[in-house]
Amino acid sequence: MKIIAIGRNYAEHAKELNNPVPIEPVIFLMPETALIRSNKPFFYPDFSNDIHYEVELVVKINKLGKNISEKFAHRYYNEIGIGIDFTARDIQAKLKEKGLPWEKAKAFDGAAPLGKFISKTELPEVNNISFSLEKNGELVQKGNSKDMIHSIDAIIAHVSQYFTLKIGDLIFTGTPAGVGPVKIGDALYAKIEGKELLKVQVK
Repeated sequence: MKIIAIGRNYAEHAKELNNPVPIEPVIFLMPETALIRSNKPFFYPDFSNDIHYEVELVVKINKLGKNISEKFAHRYYNEIGIGIDFTARDIQAKLKEKGLPWEKAKAFDGAAPLGKFISKTELPEVNNISFSLEKNGELVQKGNSKDMIHSIDAIIAHVSQYFTLKIGDLIFTGTPAGVGPVKIGDALYAKIEGKELLKVQVK
């Protein structure tokens, strides 16, 4: 199982970090050790002083695929979930300055808490799914899949040109505007269509 993540997939988020809006999906990979399941806590790493939350819709691949056409991409997933892509912003800034890969800042142990999944049949049309993140009871991020620069199906088609998709693979589809720091003691709550599917305590 592999975790594929998409960066800068919402224009407002790209702007808030002073990044250009990408012409094609920005892809990076995370190891399975980045996952946190079952609402287990996130332990703040000692190598960073500036960890930010980024809430994202997550797609779970349900069949083997390579060079998938966008018009058939919907056949390769039947569930959508939610996750958080924790980013060590201070580490990322240093890597970006040197033109180096982001993995140390975005793929470290515990960087990707993963919530529950919902069948597509229980959700609105795939390109109109609302989701949100609350920190300590306050709404900090609110997004909708209709605002993605690259849609879920377009992402699957693009990614599958480079990586064979296998059953159980996860795709984190990008975060909307509103990212910000977390500190020890914070509680994060991620929702799809108002339904809470992930809770993360920062310790």
